[in-house]
Amino acid sequence: MSDTVLHLTGRVLRGPDDEVAEAWVIDGRITFETPEKAATADAARLEGIFLPGLVDAHCHVGLEAHGGAPENAEAHALADRAAGALLLRDCGSPVDTHWIDDREDLPRIVRAGRHIARTKRYIKNFAHEIEPEDLVAYVRQEARRGDGWVKLVGDWIDRDAGDLAPCWPKEALTPAIDAAHEEGARVTAHCFGEQSLVDFAEAGIDCIEHASGLTEETIAMFAERDIAIVPTLINLDNFPSFAQAGEKKFPGYAAHMRDLHARRYETIGAARDAGLRIFAGTDAGGQLPHGLVAREVEEMLNVGMSTTEAIGTATWGAREWLGHEALVEGAPADLVQYERDPRDDVRVLAAPTHVILRGRVVE
Repeated sequence: MSDTVLHLTGRVLRGPDDEVAEAWVIDGRITFETPEKAATADAARLEGIFLPGLVDAHCHVGLEAHGGAPENAEAHALADRAAGALLLRDCGSPVDTHWIDDREDLPRIVRAGRHIARTKRYIKNFAHEIEPEDLVAYVRQEARRGDGWVKLVGDWIDRDAGDLAPCWPKEALTPAIDAAHEEGARVTAHCFGEQSLVDFAEAGIDCIEHASGLTEETIAMFAERDIAIVPTLINLDNFPSFAQAGEKKFPGYAAHMRDLHARRYETIGAARDAGLRIFAGTDAGGQLPHGLVAREVEEMLNVGMSTTEAIGTATWGAREWLGHEALVEGAPADLVQYERDPRDDVRVLAAPTHVILRGRVVE
């Protein structure tokens, strides 16, 4: 626990409509009550705009394009920390990163275990590749290995069909999701296309990653069932290159991916207008480097969000969704300082002045 005392002055943004002029960090926790003078005699004063530590709700620590990269896991976590991302939801990694929990200088991680995919229907070396009859057993296994989440690969290119197609028969999904819930875990799934979203919604899924195939029908289903989405908009920008890579063998797939890309803002904007809960995630660790959460927040403006709403997808709302406190009395002091108010210009998020983790200034 930190023995540093900090006096924060300026604007401390406790919520989208809740700011105060000062706060204190004592013993690694935040307080809004002025301490006794003796306790703060040597306090360091920081003046600026303060937000809760940012959240990257979809990344992969220790994973790179070829598969597991345990030797780079620390570098991934440090890149996120430098960007102000102090809470990471790891959406699938073959690398055991529990050692990070013992490092007070590294971000907190909420893990989903390792991806669970259909045999030969996902990126090589990323996932457990299994058949439907084993899905329940693997879901239980990863629920116990993770931190309250399980990650399924919901659709991928079907080489026989030449296009995106669901990976799992509908009848396999409900018992698998029920099993995760029995283990105390929520379930999310990678889904690019349309049909898998119907199947997962009917099976009781909690969240969908990417969600580029949402339609009017499935948006209504998601709204009714309170299914959250993490659209990873900066990763959806890779769809044209995915299309080009598959064009020769799978022209139908290539055309589909280009169409999903072309209407991505309209799709996620319609989800936002319908009231779906949307959170910022970069998908760092597969195609993209870590430390890009500010770019993802900026992308949220393209789906119709206000600056304050976009910031909430990576701060107050995201922390509540993942069960971690923001800037409330007695909470761990994980916060980011900026010179200017990101509510005026979200691009400010890309340049933190200081990063405070567990009450210590680490950047």
